[in-house]
Amino acid sequence: MTDPTAHPAPASPSPGARAYLPPDAPLAMPVQNLDTAPDLHGRHPRRLPTRPAWLWARRLFVFGGALALTLFSVDKLNRVFNSFGMSTLGVIILILFAILSFWISLSFTSALAGFVSLIRRGGLGLGIHRHGPLPVLEKRTAILLPTYNEPPDKIMANLRAMLRSLEATGQLGAFDVFILSDTTNPDLWVQEEKAYLDLCREPWAQNVYYRHRLKNTDRKAGNIGEWVRQFGNAYETMLTLDADSLMDGGLIVRLVGAMEKHPQVGLIQSLPVIVEGRTLFARLQQFAGRIYGPMIAHGIAWWHGSEGNYWGHNAVIRTRAFAEQAGLPHLSGKPPFGGHILSHDFVEAALMRRGGWAIHMVPGLFGSYEESPPSLTDIAIRDRRWCQGNLQHGRLLATKGLHWISRSHMLVGIGSYVMSPLWLLFLLCGILISLQAGLSHPEYFGTKRMLFPHWPHVDPIQARDLFIGTMVILLAPKALAYIAACFDRHTREGSGGAGRLALSVLIETLIGGLIAPIAMMIQTSGILSILMGRDSGWKAQNRDDGRVSIKEVMHRYWIYSALGVALSVAAWSVSLPLFLWMLPVLIGLVLAIPLVAFTGSTVMGQDLRKAGLLLIPEETHPPRIIKMAEEEEGHVDHDPALEASLALRENATLRRAHEDALPPPREPGDPIDVALLVGLLKVRESTSLKVALERLTPKEKSAVLANAEGVELLAALPLE
Repeated sequence: MTDPTAHPAPASPSPGARAYLPPDAPLAMPVQNLDTAPDLHGRHPRRLPTRPAWLWARRLFVFGGALALTLFSVDKLNRVFNSFGMSTLGVIILILFAILSFWISLSFTSALAGFVSLIRRGGLGLGIHRHGPLPVLEKRTAILLPTYNEPPDKIMANLRAMLRSLEATGQLGAFDVFILSDTTNPDLWVQEEKAYLDLCREPWAQNVYYRHRLKNTDRKAGNIGEWVRQFGNAYETMLTLDADSLMDGGLIVRLVGAMEKHPQVGLIQSLPVIVEGRTLFARLQQFAGRIYGPMIAHGIAWWHGSEGNYWGHNAVIRTRAFAEQAGLPHLSGKPPFGGHILSHDFVEAALMRRGGWAIHMVPGLFGSYEESPPSLTDIAIRDRRWCQGNLQHGRLLATKGLHWISRSHMLVGIGSYVMSPLWLLFLLCGILISLQAGLSHPEYFGTKRMLFPHWPHVDPIQARDLFIGTMVILLAPKALAYIAACFDRHTREGSGGAGRLALSVLIETLIGGLIAPIAMMIQTSGILSILMGRDSGWKAQNRDDGRVSIKEVMHRYWIYSALGVALSVAAWSVSLPLFLWMLPVLIGLVLAIPLVAFTGSTVMGQDLRKAGLLLIPEETHPPRIIKMAEEEEGHVDHDPALEASLALRENATLRRAHEDALPPPREPGDPIDVALLVGLLKVRESTSLKVALERLTPKEKSAVLANAEGVELLAALPLE
């Protein structure tokens, strides 16, 4: 399954960037062998002190209830079609329906558990309190902020706000911050350095460090892993962030305090709330996440217990547990299924739990925030990468020693994408079975002697009951979330009151229902491209305006509209009832182009906000940390950023710091950097800086800027 030697841990971290970093504190992070059980170092994997009582009963309720609903629904479907007897299509549609029904039933039973937990104000545990005095921290924590080709101004605004918020707790001294850059854009790299130096002028930002990797080995997982191997031994815990993360200082202190109180807990995941949405699509995402998200999170925390999951950011991790158990091997073979593990967070949590460490989610605290992609196109780009990573987990299900709940996390992740082609197959089979029924000649008298003829028919009463029952199970979580929100005064009033909140839920449900078929086709095409061997690559996430030209929207989405028209014609030609039954799916596909353009509009998003719709409490009554981030962003100088070599020319302090942070010169025997050699040659042959910049590729420019001789050569060239 895996080759542990394919990705050995580096004997020593890559040198360089010493001017921006503290002394090394190496911590071994061995690559895990997924085919053998790990060394538990005396920990018992089944006897976790933080494991909730009667956890088996909670899981029996969730999975048993989902199975019971599935069996009932499958029996109903069988009764709808049973008069035609068994056929190949009938068996296929029953199997597909059983899988899909279990999927939505599991979501329903988990949401039902979350509703009860939310109403009872649960979702904490681990001795954490929503209010009251903050715990006094005794050990050091590193805050890790990985970034990849992100605009540094926004990142620094959020980081400044978090540092000020931590300072207000009186415990800023317990934290060091590491900005871990994997940026490949040379201009953004130098902008990051400048923004970092500006940050370091603040009196409360003395324990902030910056490291830029020249080689993005294993992407974000490799970035974090390299930090652990170089500095991890100096920190009891680490808080992992994303480039768009924003967390309240009080929440951070409470989470770290809980980690100090429970030495066998390896990870505590908070619940990030989406904020700062401007387009209609982003506002739909943040509304759904804020209103439905807490109930869903309470539900999974209720039955996950000490076998929780990790979403890759806004979580506190015990550094020793991570280093001991979460060193990821490379999978044999080539991408998309081989190579380094893409969706590493699920796997890291599963391996830490395998090693006897408890993994917990604490959804009952607010103060953790992130942002949403602004359009369906942007989220599709991100989802393509996540889809590949989750499908890759199929190769990890047989990992030796995993807890069955950890395997279920991976199966749920796989299912979140596989369900799209299964829904499509179910719809196509529905058309075919209806066509078969219309073309077949019924046999009124079989070989058996019967007093009355057999009249094959689809039972309309059973069909109606099945449809209503399925829609109830599908939509009930939204209704329960609305009821729970109305019980919470802060959420109810912050969302515009019960009436506007109900209208917002209706708007989100209708637009979300229309978008769902498009998302189904996007995910299906993503799976097909993965099965054809196409890798997703690594692209920076767009977090700004979702506006795209109508020409680009038509180019990307005409195929979905064409498919919608084809399915409409097919369904209409078979029967009117089939056409009406498929109408919600058909409308979404046929209107794909205007829907994508409409939901990507900032104007529509802001108009609905002015009307008091799709509001969330964080907009109506912004928490202090969000206000602080907005203040910091307002202080940013938005003048056009200079090109990297020009910025180094004009700012002597920046140039000295940049040169001090460069890696040492190449030693004899070291690998030859072809990009550097070609880049230096192009610079030497250039008559001006303008000519040099026109000739250098981005990769060559980065290599030249990472070389002391290259920086000198660029600085010596005349501008024109």
